[in-house]
Amino acid sequence: MRRERKMVRMRPYGMCPHFQSTPPTDHRPPHQGLGDGRPRTDPKLLLLVETAYPRLGRELAETLVHNRLRYKMEVAGKSLPALTNLDKGRYSVIVFENYHRYLNMDKWNRELLDKYCREYGVGILGFFPPANRHMTGVKVKGFPLYLHTKLSLRDAMLNSASPVLRVARAGGVYQGPLPGDDWSVFTANHTTYEPVAWGSNSSGGRTEYVPLATVMQDHGMYDGISRVLFGNGLNFWLHRLLFLDSLSYLSKGLLSISLERQVLVDIDDIFVGESGIRMWKEDVHDLIKTQDRIRQLVPGFKFNLGFSGKYFHRGTWEENEGDDTILENVDKFNWFCHMWNHMQPHLYNNETHLEYEMSLNKAFAEAHGIPTNSSYSVAPHHSGVYPVHELLYTVWKKVWNIRVTSTEEYPHLRPARLRRGFVHRGIKVLPRQTCGLFTHTIYVDRYPGGLKKLDESIMGGELFQTIVYNPINVFMSHMSNYGSDRLALYTFESVFQFIRCWTNLKLVSSGPLELADKYFKMYPEEIDPVWGNPCLDQRHLKIWSYKKSCQHLPKFLVIGPQKTGTTALYTFLSMHPNISANIPSKETFEEIQFFNGRNYYKGLDWYMQFFPSNDSVDNKIVFEKSATYFDSDIVPKRVQALLPNVKLVTILISPAKRAYSWYQHAKAHGDPNTLKYSFHQVITANESVVPKSLRDFRNRCLNPGKYALHIERWLDYFHHNNLHIIDGDQLKSNPVDVLDQFQKFLKITPPFDYSSHIRYDAKKGFFCKVLEGGGNKCLGKGKGRQYATMDTESYKYLREYYMPYNTALVKLLRKLEHTTIPQWLKDDLSYSST
Repeated sequence: MRRERKMVRMRPYGMCPHFQSTPPTDHRPPHQGLGDGRPRTDPKLLLLVETAYPRLGRELAETLVHNRLRYKMEVAGKSLPALTNLDKGRYSVIVFENYHRYLNMDKWNRELLDKYCREYGVGILGFFPPANRHMTGVKVKGFPLYLHTKLSLRDAMLNSASPVLRVARAGGVYQGPLPGDDWSVFTANHTTYEPVAWGSNSSGGRTEYVPLATVMQDHGMYDGISRVLFGNGLNFWLHRLLFLDSLSYLSKGLLSISLERQVLVDIDDIFVGESGIRMWKEDVHDLIKTQDRIRQLVPGFKFNLGFSGKYFHRGTWEENEGDDTILENVDKFNWFCHMWNHMQPHLYNNETHLEYEMSLNKAFAEAHGIPTNSSYSVAPHHSGVYPVHELLYTVWKKVWNIRVTSTEEYPHLRPARLRRGFVHRGIKVLPRQTCGLFTHTIYVDRYPGGLKKLDESIMGGELFQTIVYNPINVFMSHMSNYGSDRLALYTFESVFQFIRCWTNLKLVSSGPLELADKYFKMYPEEIDPVWGNPCLDQRHLKIWSYKKSCQHLPKFLVIGPQKTGTTALYTFLSMHPNISANIPSKETFEEIQFFNGRNYYKGLDWYMQFFPSNDSVDNKIVFEKSATYFDSDIVPKRVQALLPNVKLVTILISPAKRAYSWYQHAKAHGDPNTLKYSFHQVITANESVVPKSLRDFRNRCLNPGKYALHIERWLDYFHHNNLHIIDGDQLKSNPVDVLDQFQKFLKITPPFDYSSHIRYDAKKGFFCKVLEGGGNKCLGKGKGRQYATMDTESYKYLREYYMPYNTALVKLLRKLEHTTIPQWLKDDLSYSST
C-alpha cells in the first residue's frame, strides 16, 4: 500500500512582482582618483557607534564581516580618529549608528569631518534611532529635512530611478507589515533629497498606497556632502540590501560586493535513509523537472548527488524503484563520492581499511555508470575534513584523486559569517552553507515554525541573505529532503525566484573544481589554514579520532628570540621533575618550529606527535621551545588559534649584543653572507641598493631586536598575564633566582630546588647541570663560544639604531607593571643619550 503524500506545491510565479529589468548602477565614476590614478581614499569605512556593545552597531559590523568589507569601529566620542594618511583619506564612507551623534557634534569636530568629506568626496551614512513617542514634522537639525517618528508601516517599494540601487532591484511592492512599530520616515523641501525606499502607513485602515520615505538620499546639493539616511535599522531585509548599495554608492564603488553568485547544491546520501523517508520514482521525476526550471534561473545548474553504494536498494519496493530511476537518469546530474558504508572517516585509523571502503564505492559507481572523475567529495558529517584526519586526505587522493571538498566546520559551524576555506595537502576545502533543511526535515508541518518560518528564511531571511552575502555558495541537503513533501525543491526554487525578483544578482552554477579555483582567486589569503583546537568545540570533538587528545599540547612556549639564552633555559626546564619538553625533531633538534615555517602545513597531527601520551609525562607541564617564533608576523595568530590559554616566555638581552651573537652563530654555521660581508657591512647596508640576499640577511640579523614591536604583536592576541619576560643577563649570571620566579609564574608548588642541580662552570663560563657523580654536564659544542669583541663603530651604530625601540620597550615594561628595568636596557639608553 502506497503511503499518502502531503505535497507542498511551488507557489505560482505571481510571487514575483512585474518589473522592467534595469541594469544596476555602476558606482565608479572616472574622476574618483588622484592625479596618478590612485583612489583618493582607502576602501575602508569608519563605523561610529554609541557604545562598545551596540545592537545595531554589532549588526552593521557583522554584515560588513560577512561581505568582507574593511572597516574600523570606534565609539563616538569627543574627538575623531585620524582621517587622513599623507595625501590619502583613510576612509571612503563614514557610518553613524546614531545619526544624532553627527548632528550634535561640537563645532570643531563637525567642521573637521565635513571638510574631510568635501575634500575627499567621502559620503556619510546614518541611522536614526527609534523615538520614544510619535512625533510629526520634527526638523532635522541644520537641514531642510523633517522626521515623522514611531510609526508602523507595511508594503515596501523601491525607487527605480534612484542611483543608489545596485544589488537591490526595484519594480514591485513587497506586501505585508514591516517589522517593528518604531519606524521614522522623511519629508523634505529641498531638491537635494530623493527617496530610495518607501513604506505605507498601516494605521487608519487605508486601502490606497501612501508612500512614506523610509530611506532618503541626499545628493549633496545643500552642503556638498552626499548622504544616505535610514529611518530604521537592519530588521527589514530590504534595508540590508540598501545598506550595501549605499556603501557602494557613497564610496564611488570602492566598497562594493560582486553581483555574481555561484551556486552548488549537493544532495548528500542519495541512497542512504531509513525505509519510509526515501525517494520514489515520481520524486525523481519531479527532481528532474524542477532542475530544468531552476536552470532558467541559474544557468548551468545541476543537482550534485553524493552516493554511498552499500545502501542501494535498501528500502521498500517503491523506494528501490526510486533508486533505479535515479540511475536511469544518471547523466542528468553531477555526482560525487561519499563513503561506501556512510561511516565517518575519522573512525578509521588504518589506511588499508579506509582505502578498501572507498574502493568498494568506486567499484559500485563503475558498475552503474556513475562518473568517477569529479575530483570532489564530501565526508559524512564533515568527519576528517576539519579537524583534519590525515588518513582521509591520503586515501581520497589515492583512490579518487580528490582535489576539492567542503565543510561547515572551518573554523567553526557558528557564526556562519566567519566560515572560510583553506587548502591542505593539495585539496581545496570550500566553506559550505546550510539551507535550513536537515535529514529529519521531511514534512512541512514538522519544519520548526512551519511553512511561515521557511518562507521567512526564503523571502529576505537567513537563506536569502546567505546567497546575497556569499559570492560562492555550496549548499548541503539530503536525499530525504527531496521525498515526501519535497521541501528542498520548494526551498531552492523559491529562493532563486525571490533573488531574481528583488536583486540584480546574477545566479550561475559551476562544478566544484571551477568553484574552488574562483574562490581562492578571490580570497588568496585563505589558502593557508589556521589550525584551531578541536577540544574547544564539542562538534569538532565528535568528528575527531578517539586516539587523539589535546591534553598533551604544550602549556607554555619559549618563543625566543634567537641567541638570547633559549637553549640554556630549555636545558634547565628539562631538568624539572614536573615539566616535560617536546620530543626533539630530527631536523631542528630541540625545536619543532611548527608555527612559523613549512612544518605548519604538515598539520596538527604532525605537531601532536611531538607530545605523546605516556605515564612519564601525563602529569607534567608540557612545553615547546622554538626561538624563531618571537619575531614572526603570523605566529601569534596561529598560536592563539590552537593554544588560546598558553603561557609565553621570552628572553631579552641587549639587542646590539644579540645581533652580533647571531652574526657569529651564522658565521660558525657557514652562512655564505658572513664570508662576503663583515658584521659592520651587514648592519649598515643600504636596503634600497644592496642585493636581496644581503637585505634578507640584514633583516634576520636586526629585526628580532625590535623587542617592543614584536611583544606588542603578541599582546594583540594574548593577555599580558600570559607573558613572562626574562632578563637574559640575569639568566646567565643568576639562573636560580630567574628559574624560581618562573616557577611562580607557572604556579608550580612545591618549587624545584635548582640550587642543588646547577652550578657555575668556570671553564665554560656559564652554569651547567650537576651530575650524580659530582661532575658537570654543560651545553654542547658551540654553546658559550668565544669570539672577538664587537668593534666600537658597530656597537655605537647599533645602540643608536635600537634607541627608539629600546625607548618603546621601557614604556611597554612600565605599562606591563614590571618593577625592574634590565640593567642592559638602562646602559643602552644612557649610551645613546651621550
